[in-house]
Amino acid sequence: MARAGVVKDAGDDPDVTHGALIFAAVRHGAPGTGVAFRAGPGVGTVTKPGLPLEVGEPAINPVPRQMMAEHVARVAATHGASGDVIVEISVENGEELALRTWNPRLGILGGLSILGTTGIVVPYSCSAWIDSIRRGIDVARAAGHRHVAACTGSTSEKVAADLYGLPDDALLDMGDFAGAVLKYLRRHPVPRLTVAGGIGKLSKLADGHLDLHSGRSQVSTEALAALVREAGGTDELADTVRHANTALQALRLCQEAALPLGDLVAERARTAAAGVMRGAPVEIDVIVIDRAGTIVGRAG
Repeated sequence: MARAGVVKDAGDDPDVTHGALIFAAVRHGAPGTGVAFRAGPGVGTVTKPGLPLEVGEPAINPVPRQMMAEHVARVAATHGASGDVIVEISVENGEELALRTWNPRLGILGGLSILGTTGIVVPYSCSAWIDSIRRGIDVARAAGHRHVAACTGSTSEKVAADLYGLPDDALLDMGDFAGAVLKYLRRHPVPRLTVAGGIGKLSKLADGHLDLHSGRSQVSTEALAALVREAGGTDELADTVRHANTALQALRLCQEAALPLGDLVAERARTAAAGVMRGAPVEIDVIVIDRAGTIVGRAG
């Protein structure tokens, strides 16, 4: 086997894993098994539904798995090997660090999650990000765009761009800063705003939160259950949603019951956004997506 470690530098990101020693160990696997992943010491295991991994799987998210599998395939091809390996990820003191995260609440036990969507740490500064949002709106207005999209991440940005044919300079990298977008557009309006994001973050906006960061606002399954009841859902469904592990799990429960929770969240988020705009001449619509980028709710 081979083992390597690296000390994580999270830049300005408020990340509990900043400075953590992270190891990857690679061993030969049985022929034909491909790349298998294991949770080493300090990496958690999924114990509840509602996450993008099955219960019992190591908490190594799909994108990091894909990246590692691609590198294994490249090295295997170079050396004429099969690429059947077992990859074990571990984090020194990860079990203790995980207690400072939402992992125990989400049912990820025994350590941290290995997350990521690009493999690149983007320097995180609230003031710099908000300033970038403002400059993005300024650029869109100067270009004469009458429609901009504020998106929580790259997946929702692609959905909005493809759906409406928006150019790059009409796309605002909102991230968690919904309030920054809405307040600046209130003073510097554009005729139409699309807000696009995942069910989790937009359920926070629907609940009145303008900062969607997990450290400063949380998904209220109680509020989601109230939406279910208002829409005529059964008491049993509302109670199940109230005890859901994540907003994504609540969405799936409602999809099974043919109740459009995504649309309900979109409409409530649109109402919250309109309240911040205080009558500014901006028409708002909202798109809610799941992790795969499928539109699961719309309003406006």
